[in-house]
Amino acid sequence: MWRKFILIVAVIVGVLAAVGWWYLVRQVPDNYASDEEHFKYASIGMEDSAGMPYWLWLVMPRMFPEKLPGPGGYTSLGITWEEGKEMPVGFTKTTIGIPRVGVNCAACHTTAVRKTPDDKPQLILGGPAHQFDIQAYQRFLIACAKDSRFTADAILKELTYTHRFSFIEKAIYRYVIIPYTRRGLLEQEKQFEWMNLRPDWGPGRTDMNPFKLMVLKLKDDRSVGNTDMMAIWNERKHEGFQRHSDGLNPMVNEASYAAALATGATGKSIDIAAIQRVNQWLLDLPSPKFPFPINPKLAERGKLLFDQQCTMCHAFGAPRVGKLVPLADIGTDPNRAQHWTTEAATEFNRQFGKYSWGFSHFQGNTGGYVAPALDGIWARAPYLHNGSVPSLQDLLKPVESRPKTFYRGYDVYDPVSVGFISNVESRRGRGFFKFDTALPGNGNGGHVYGTTLPPADKTALIEYLKTF
Repeated sequence: MWRKFILIVAVIVGVLAAVGWWYLVRQVPDNYASDEEHFKYASIGMEDSAGMPYWLWLVMPRMFPEKLPGPGGYTSLGITWEEGKEMPVGFTKTTIGIPRVGVNCAACHTTAVRKTPDDKPQLILGGPAHQFDIQAYQRFLIACAKDSRFTADAILKELTYTHRFSFIEKAIYRYVIIPYTRRGLLEQEKQFEWMNLRPDWGPGRTDMNPFKLMVLKLKDDRSVGNTDMMAIWNERKHEGFQRHSDGLNPMVNEASYAAALATGATGKSIDIAAIQRVNQWLLDLPSPKFPFPINPKLAERGKLLFDQQCTMCHAFGAPRVGKLVPLADIGTDPNRAQHWTTEAATEFNRQFGKYSWGFSHFQGNTGGYVAPALDGIWARAPYLHNGSVPSLQDLLKPVESRPKTFYRGYDVYDPVSVGFISNVESRRGRGFFKFDTALPGNGNGGHVYGTTLPPADKTALIEYLKTF
């Protein structure tokens, strides 16, 4: 009898272990034949530690639409879909026991552009995702978890319109997946409390504070590290450049691995091979051509002005391009340059040094900002390291004449000012983010080069910049 009992117990334990492995642990690798599709949709290793269960992620906009900035579900957060695709660009769907949703490089590095409000967005891979509000996305997920309607009964009822669960699936979602997800999101609210002490990022921007406070566990120094997402095309031409707007690291691989950790990947889960495949593809990803007509004679005149005024800092092969320009010279908002400390860099290098891909080149207190090459500059708006100036036309104005407030997140382009339309508060029910240059980290001063040119010269210079 005891043998039978032990055998029955062993069978039950074995079945439970098999079910648990299938629904909670089993991993199915994704595989994309094309490098472009891999960039847009492949996992970089964050779904196990920070991914959202797919079925919950799918119904949350339907259950909690009032927590979004407007109609359209996730698109109201600046997330972009391609027609016929299940997932948005930059979002992954990976099976780790259950289907899970994560983000990858393309979420922050895909620019959406429209010529008119009625056009479909043109996607520019490798460009800064000026329209995506990643902070608002995180807050949306947390706000849903805090709602009293975030229960197994309510979610499973909503899912009956979308997916037919088996008995076992339903039990696992009811007693494990949904409660665990809710607890995890509520815990994230505590981890992200530091964000409430600083100005909101807004669309197209990010911060290094998650590394300092959540990964490295350093003491909160209340610093503001807001910075615009950057373009990552033409990486072969940018070899040897300092990475990040404040030059934290000269190694593209280290910058890429750090970005994966920022999405929620861990030292154990990060997919180095997937990231290296992206980096190899980015070496020769071309910058985008200006999609509007260009006046060639005016641009030719502008080239002469560029050669006189701008070459030293912004032309490939020039002495200062890709290198740090001291704060005293550039005069732009100092917060980001002062935010990443030597202590943070040392800890970053130390804590991940045990991995074969670990960091060794991060540095702190750089004291300035990198002078970028201007390839595809038209698609990098808004401008300056913190995105505090909406257009090239505004950048060439005296500091006191630049917009004090404007709206970020609209993807319709203004080819005259060379920037995205920034005076529209909302469109079709979706509100855009009001950017206030008076807030810490948002200053729009500095970079006064070219501001004293005659108006006709400014127009010619801008016309030439459209050719980059």
